Amino acid sequence: MCAKATMEDFEALLKESFEIDTPEEGSVVKGKVIAIEAGQAIIDVGYKMEGRIDLKEFANPGEQPDINVGDEVEVYLDRVENSRGEAQISREKAKREEAWDRLEKAYAAETRVDGAIFGRVKGGFTVDLGGAVAFLPGSQVDVRPVRDAGPLMGLKQPFQILKMDRRRGNIVVSRRAILEESRAEQRAEVIGNLTEGQTVDGVVKNITEYGAFVDLGGVDGLLHVTDMAWRRVNHPSEILAIGETVKVQVIKINKETHRISLGMKQLQEDPWDAVERAYPLNSVHKGRVTNITDYGAFVELEAGVEGLVHVSEMSWTKKNVHPGKIVSTSQEVDVMVLEIDSAKRRVSLGLKQTQRNPWEVFAENNPIGSTIEGEVKNITEFGLFIGLENDIDGMVHLSDLSWDQRGEDAIANYRKGDTVKASVSEVDVEKERISLSVKALGEDTFTDAVDGVKRGSVITVEVTAIEEGGVEVEYNGAKSFIRRSDLSRDRGDQRPERFQVGDKVDVRVTNIDAKTRRMGLSIKAREIAEEKEAVEQYGSSDSGASLGDILGAALKGDKN
Repeated sequence: MCAKATMEDFEALLKESFEIDTPEEGSVVKGKVIAIEAGQAIIDVGYKMEGRIDLKEFANPGEQPDINVGDEVEVYLDRVENSRGEAQISREKAKREEAWDRLEKAYAAETRVDGAIFGRVKGGFTVDLGGAVAFLPGSQVDVRPVRDAGPLMGLKQPFQILKMDRRRGNIVVSRRAILEESRAEQRAEVIGNLTEGQTVDGVVKNITEYGAFVDLGGVDGLLHVTDMAWRRVNHPSEILAIGETVKVQVIKINKETHRISLGMKQLQEDPWDAVERAYPLNSVHKGRVTNITDYGAFVELEAGVEGLVHVSEMSWTKKNVHPGKIVSTSQEVDVMVLEIDSAKRRVSLGLKQTQRNPWEVFAENNPIGSTIEGEVKNITEFGLFIGLENDIDGMVHLSDLSWDQRGEDAIANYRKGDTVKASVSEVDVEKERISLSVKALGEDTFTDAVDGVKRGSVITVEVTAIEEGGVEVEYNGAKSFIRRSDLSRDRGDQRPERFQVGDKVDVRVTNIDAKTRRMGLSIKAREIAEEKEAVEQYGSSDSGASLGDILGAALKGDKN
């Protein structure tokens, strides 16, 4: 009977053990700490199962483990039984599963989560989010690059989840998003208390080439370089230093972008208010060259007032020259006020107007007909350019080089650097032109030679050269040419070779051209004229008498 009862009890216990649900592997179960030994906590997870977990799994990053005998904890059941017959459990995996559930809810609701940076990895940092490890990219640590992240390590602070993938175990968080949100709220509050035109104190936070950023107490404003002073400022560092406290005026506030424009010069008196009184038109003032460009030079008349000397107003004589070859930066110069536009804050200045017009000076010192001497500066296809006083030039046209030679031939006698004497024939101050003449200093042999000679006159010339097309002759030093067809009335005698150099020949003047300085001469015209005259005196064309008979009778009559 006893044996039978014992068997029944065993069957009941066995049946009871089968009816108890054994927890599934890979799930989170509750357990109780029953002992702590050798750096491990022994935990009874029920179901007649115990397991061991290293104490470090119960510690937060940078903290000591907080675990005592009797504490109830949730653990992750990896395996029901390992090689030692114990349950294989993990506190970290339990915390991770719990954390993932919590983080997924926060990600869906776009709410902040608390965490602590505990390690550095390539491209950023690792963050403990209460059991789950997230990646914090370096660009998401702060609104500005962080050189030393040491003070942030182990510090519990809020983060924003940017992206998470539970299957892959990836979480990306941002600390910058939290800071920007807080900063935006702070900016909105500060901006809400600012008004355009208000004067405030600020601290110079950063300096760039185009201006400086000024901290107005949680919000930055841009102080542009052009709003720092009325005068030209080449670089903000000339008048500002980082950390300096400055008084500025709020010029403009953009409510949408929260951008604030600041000014310093607006708190100073505008020198342009008195420009027209201080600088009358055509008055001369001393200034300092502040900037040189391709189109001119800027000259500072006083702090905040600059004028432009255009390249065309820099020199009377230096044309197409870069302004930098006429003036230099920081040079003091005398300038004349040519025009003022207060609305556009522009002053047009002249440098050359402070000196006398060199063409006027030349005209005063060298009246028409006076003789000058200068060096040949340039030779062109239409004449010579002669260097004169005060760095100006005069031109001798081809037609004014010689009385006897063609201009194209005469110019070949000159070279650059030759010293030339010439007569002043015209000075046009307005057009800045001086006309000179070399031939005016010599005798006009042609005019003297043809003095008293008229068209139709018969003159005696001397043959100086025989050519195929005719003969060259000279009359009182003036050269002329008789064409072959004009050598005789008879075609058979129109041969140049029948003449010799030195022969004296009577010719009839058919034309006098002062421009080409040539006389038109013809033996043929003289013979025809003589025949006509003989016929009129001694016979008629229908009398039957030949020209020989008429001329013979005429000669005979002359003898009698």
